[in-house]
Amino acid sequence: MKTKLTTLSLAAVITMLSGCSKNQEQTHVELEPTRHVENWPALKPAIEYDADLEAQIDALLAKMTLEQKVAQMIQPEIRSITVADMREYGFGSYLNGGGAFPYNNKHATPADWVKLAEALYKASIDDSLDGSTIPTMWGTDAVHGHNNVIGATLFPHNIGLGAANNPALIEKIAQITAKEVLATGIDWIFAPTVAVVRDDRWGRTYEGYSEHPDIVKAYSYAIVKGLQGAKNKDFLGDNRVISTVKHFVGDGGTVDGDDQGDNIASEKELIAIHAQGYVGGLEAGAQSVMASFNSWHGEKVHGSHYLLTQVLKARMNFDGFVVSDWNGHGQIEGCTNDSCAEAINAGIDIVMAPNDWKALYHNTLAQVKNGEIAPARIDDAVSRILRVKLRAGLFDKPSPANRALAGNSNLIGAKSHRVVARQAVRESLVLLKNKDQLLPLKPNQHILLAGDGAHNIGKQSGGWSITWQGTNNTNEDFPGATSIYDGIKLQAEAAGGTVTLSENGHFEHKPDVAVVVFGEDPYAEGHGDRATLEYKASDKSDLALLKRFKQLGIPTVAIFISGRPMWVNPELNASDAFVAAWLPGTEGIGISDVILADENGQAKYDFTGRLSYSWPKTPTQIVNFQDEHYDPLLPYGFGLSYADNDVLGDNLTEQIESDAGLTKGVDLLVRSINKPWQGHLYSSAQNQAINANTHTLGGISYRTTDREVQEDAIALLFDGSRRSGFRLASESYFREDISPNIPTDGALTVKVKVAAIADKPVWVTMSCEGEADKSGSCSATVDIAEQLQAMPKGLWHSLSIDLRCFTAQGMDFTKTVVPFELTTEGALEIALSEIKISTDSTPTLSCN
Repeated sequence: MKTKLTTLSLAAVITMLSGCSKNQEQTHVELEPTRHVENWPALKPAIEYDADLEAQIDALLAKMTLEQKVAQMIQPEIRSITVADMREYGFGSYLNGGGAFPYNNKHATPADWVKLAEALYKASIDDSLDGSTIPTMWGTDAVHGHNNVIGATLFPHNIGLGAANNPALIEKIAQITAKEVLATGIDWIFAPTVAVVRDDRWGRTYEGYSEHPDIVKAYSYAIVKGLQGAKNKDFLGDNRVISTVKHFVGDGGTVDGDDQGDNIASEKELIAIHAQGYVGGLEAGAQSVMASFNSWHGEKVHGSHYLLTQVLKARMNFDGFVVSDWNGHGQIEGCTNDSCAEAINAGIDIVMAPNDWKALYHNTLAQVKNGEIAPARIDDAVSRILRVKLRAGLFDKPSPANRALAGNSNLIGAKSHRVVARQAVRESLVLLKNKDQLLPLKPNQHILLAGDGAHNIGKQSGGWSITWQGTNNTNEDFPGATSIYDGIKLQAEAAGGTVTLSENGHFEHKPDVAVVVFGEDPYAEGHGDRATLEYKASDKSDLALLKRFKQLGIPTVAIFISGRPMWVNPELNASDAFVAAWLPGTEGIGISDVILADENGQAKYDFTGRLSYSWPKTPTQIVNFQDEHYDPLLPYGFGLSYADNDVLGDNLTEQIESDAGLTKGVDLLVRSINKPWQGHLYSSAQNQAINANTHTLGGISYRTTDREVQEDAIALLFDGSRRSGFRLASESYFREDISPNIPTDGALTVKVKVAAIADKPVWVTMSCEGEADKSGSCSATVDIAEQLQAMPKGLWHSLSIDLRCFTAQGMDFTKTVVPFELTTEGALEIALSEIKISTDSTPTLSCN
């Protein structure tokens, strides 16, 4: 067996560590970290000092008013500003968050993106109101291609690229991404993510290349070089964009993999493991660094002067700018989203304030004037911003619409770009099992494609794909892309085979082989955290499908779509071959390149991907390469080739720890709408599924909003013109049995913020499938208007309704169709978050 274990320099630094598993990290750390800035790498400035450029900075700074300087430091989001706002304030930059599109149009064309970029740029250099002609810049999360744009090339997510272990390929991917971004008039990318993930329960695991810092360091250098160009050659030229290494520092090492949680590693571990991606990125000349949401020993990094200023800027000689993450400044103790001198004093140069930019701008001005923020700190921040803009040529380049690649729609999803993405898919695949050398498959067979991932481009692309969470997409949202089924069908039929697609696995004619594509549904930050690594603990339908084929004697290939290694022992046992495909992106045909043989039965491409993360032996095992007592199911670096013998049998243990101590409950809308539920609006006789972060139907409007983290709540506006509502319904209104998860003393609980309410009933309804019609004919309704009227306006409150209020009216949780519905005939402006069924012995509304 060939395992390609890469040790590189980690062996040298690992002697500093006392083990890096989750339990070891928690027992081998100081209560307060020892801080020795001299232990951090002292890097040489990536870009040589330029006296002329520095003189330009000084000259610009000398002419700027305080108002103009602070405006350079504020970064609003395109959904919350207008061209008029840009003309008035002259912001130094702006962004589009995940799922934000020009003019709120999900299907905006490249020309639409350029049109908005042009308008905001021209407004920024219009000095008629703010007196400033400094050009603005647009930042975007292009994290696996230009993933916000319809038709763009989407590459495998970072976890798959880490398995490829090919820095030259990574640089090429970065070059392509830069071109597609530039075609839409954007000049700044929030990438690469250089987290070194230590707990795969973290919902951003797939954004990390590896648990090994050496791969991350090498990739960081390659991607920054690909995005920005080589130093002293084509650096930030017409085909290049500004890059951002993120999130500084330690986001991959929080306790229990908690997103935005606390990293309690020692400083030596922080340097040896979590800082190596920044070493690589800064050595390549990265011009911006994004601060991390996480804390280090209880102190938010956004507020850490030690990490941001003493370490990053002074010791590591970073002379670009530090940008905050989405409202990250507001998480610092004593701060809010619209006021935070502490973040700026700590070293944040650009404050990402998507919605509260106006108040933040005025509060920051006041804080400089009253001495909370020193003028010198403002000058330093603005100097860094100007330095990057001058290096990027933004003062000299034409406006976005007139730049070299702007508006070139042929670059978006170009055939040559898709060829590289297809190569990346091939190289990312890791073969975990190949019983009796089932793979490669002869293409001239009858092949059955089954599973909900077989013909689902959104699922195979994962989070950060068109929308922020990668949800509410259809295959039509990915023009030019190929699903895994598309690729297999194309190649098998060309060789004389037949391919049948059947998601549920039903067939009329017994196939020669079944290929089952299944795995995690899309998610992004905050929404993907898991309690254990067991694959779909409460839904074993995929396993049942695999077992059915096994019982029928049909050889079965499992293609596993996931953003992390998972405990899949039962699925491994039920499969003859098992491929970890990660999140391959839009070029699903790359999978068929590898798993199908040529017409002579020979492999066209071998499996070359190797695990860049250790594969867990149990659902609760948190394991990393070179841990003390390292004992995963499959080690870091594992991966079969076609020449290797299989190492896994069909007898892996399927026993797991008892779940007796687990808390029962059903999440309906927790940080986002949870599967299998789907959001719907209805107004009078109309009903529509929600497929974007804004939606209007008749008398009701819907949009996502923020409560604690980005887009973890929804806002509903009822105009009172007709009976309208919002509901969470099962897919195709098919009944779901959620009764095993209904707790004793159960209640429907929700966080509520009321802005305005009319004197009309407001009903909460649950529905189930009755015997009469199959469409929610048994329903139970509770009027909550009195409770909403009593809530102080504009503040979040908890509301809970005793489940007996619904069961007494006939609600049957074994046949659930709609677990939550909010309806009114009056005017109502309300926000909702954390909708779930959970234990509550003292509900707001009781029905004894």
